[in-house]
Amino acid sequence: MVRIPVRSLLQGSEEGRGLRLVSGEEGYVKRIFGMEIPFSLYQQILSVGKRLGVSKNFREVIDYFQVPPEETPPGFRIEFFLDTDGIVRADLVRDISYDKNGVKRPTRFLFSADSANPYEVAEIKGLIANLTCNPGIIYDLFINNPKANVGGKFKTRDEVMKEIGDILGPGCDISVELNNPYEEDTSKLLEEAARFREILSPYRVVIKVPHTGPINAGNYHELWEGSKQFSLKYNEGSTRDLLRGHNLALLLREHGYRVNFTLMFEPYQTALALQAKPYFINSFIRHRQNQSLEIRKLLALYRETEDPMYLKTLRTFLIEKDYLPPKDREMDLLEVKKLAERILEYRQVKEDERYDGLDGVRHNLRLLRHANLPDTRLIICSMEGEYNYPDIDRLLTEPEFADMGDRILITAEPEYLARFTSSNLVITYQRRFLNAARGQK
Repeated sequence: MVRIPVRSLLQGSEEGRGLRLVSGEEGYVKRIFGMEIPFSLYQQILSVGKRLGVSKNFREVIDYFQVPPEETPPGFRIEFFLDTDGIVRADLVRDISYDKNGVKRPTRFLFSADSANPYEVAEIKGLIANLTCNPGIIYDLFINNPKANVGGKFKTRDEVMKEIGDILGPGCDISVELNNPYEEDTSKLLEEAARFREILSPYRVVIKVPHTGPINAGNYHELWEGSKQFSLKYNEGSTRDLLRGHNLALLLREHGYRVNFTLMFEPYQTALALQAKPYFINSFIRHRQNQSLEIRKLLALYRETEDPMYLKTLRTFLIEKDYLPPKDREMDLLEVKKLAERILEYRQVKEDERYDGLDGVRHNLRLLRHANLPDTRLIICSMEGEYNYPDIDRLLTEPEFADMGDRILITAEPEYLARFTSSNLVITYQRRFLNAARGQK
């Protein structure tokens, strides 16, 4: 494909043809002079345009982020549109697939990180396109953790967000969660979201909205009082409560926010989640996979021994993990067995095969492929151990999903992702190189 630099569009670049610059916008337009465009777009612009300028949004983005001269910021792709009076304008469209100057990132799939620790974020900033924070990450893992928040330097969430925004720069989205998604006063929710937007800018802020299940402002105290067990089953409760997250996502979208719709564990959550028009959806891996393997183990032990003790243990496990409410402590053991078998069947957990826990990821990618939401991406999140990341890495090479690379983000704690940058042979070879450099055998 023949590609031509934007500067070739200017008057004098070709005899009898070419565009003039819009007066007063010369400094902005020069930022894209080196950008190469397809020959077909070059011809199209010359055929309809008289002058070349930039959009109001282009100027605002450059001025907000104080981008160095002759550059455009990462996190934006450059598009052209025809304005009035034959002015062709360049615009900056938010797209985290792009690095600075409209050049795409190295891979179609992207990385994200789960952290609110500025010291940790600084080490991975050049490798990620999104950062995910929630109250647990912000308060428990950083602000209130003396080992992480060295010297207690950071006192408030806003201080942390401001610091992280400064570290990451314009190219990285930042997904932040409201402190209380069960707040009934929508004006308070919007006020909190507006504060995030003020700190991080409209370009970077993404509001995390959780699935809420049957939890509401009248009963969430059950989660921290007494046994901390919730009285209702996860899929019981009112329609209003079960769809609260969806409606909050729609409300935020109506007010101009992009939404990260989170707490997605089962594939059947996805289709309705997409109706809320999210910017991100999620597939959580580790806890669901670990629970599936524990269920499979207890069922296998029961089959081998026919000892009802294993079904009793299974029943207790299902209550502890919120598959069943406390009122089902005396549930018939055969019903417990049937429930557990249905769970494994739905999750495609085979008795004699290694279960990678990625059935939900594959399902979500298939649904996303056919959704009318071209900017929506899937975040694959919540992983641990030796297999989760390598299994995801392997999934990215599966032919079925070759067309979905640019719809995927992989997120984990920076420390977890960092583990997979190394190999035993790194040490072996470095030993050889370093000893050779010192003149030893």
